[in-house]
Amino acid sequence: MFKKIYNGLQLTADELINKMTWPTWDELQSSAIVTLVASALIALLIFGIDSILEQVFKFLYSVTA
Repeated sequence: MFKKIYNGLQLTADELINKMTWPTWDELQSSAIVTLVASALIALLIFGIDSILEQVFKFLYSVTA
């Protein structure tokens, strides 16, 4: 049983070290910036939709009250 676990860990380490291509520092920074900008845009979009819906529901509640 321990031999299977050890063998699995060896294969995992070998794949991480020898078979994967890791991004360069510039690629990593570029990806982080893209992720940050996309997250900010999505947050602004959700904020805008939430604000619009808030106003719509306030209007609807004021009409029915």
